[in-house]
Amino acid sequence: MPKAYSLDLRERVVWFVEAGRSCRAAAAHFSVSVSFAVRLMRAFRTAGSVAPRPSGGRRHAKLDPHKAFLTARIEEKSDITMPELARELLAATGTKADPASLSRFLIRNGYHFKKNAAGKRARSPRYQSGARRMDRHAPAAHAA
Repeated sequence: MPKAYSLDLRERVVWFVEAGRSCRAAAAHFSVSVSFAVRLMRAFRTAGSVAPRPSGGRRHAKLDPHKAFLTARIEEKSDITMPELARELLAATGTKADPASLSRFLIRNGYHFKKNAAGKRARSPRYQSGARRMDRHAPAAHAA
């Protein structure tokens, strides 16, 4: 991810525009994009600050508030599939979650597929009529 422009450059662009020049002229003078100059001036006029906004996406899981519901459903029906669980979560709470994100959430909270000592699935491929069970294990040390 690219780094934000320095605070010094941001202040110089603002002073340049506040002195009566256009955003396009400031962009050409400081070798930045026109959109940066326009957005910077908009942010300066509305918030009064030229500091960059925090970068990065959301840092919290949207499934955390539904942990009690999800663990209760896993305890009730241990062989529930992720698409079924996603449909039940959507019907019960209105929260749409991808089956893969549900799987990652459950693994992070100590659930995983039961496997045998060789690291393979416990059930052979010819007997896949039922879904695999989710078993509860102690969460990993790095899990939140």
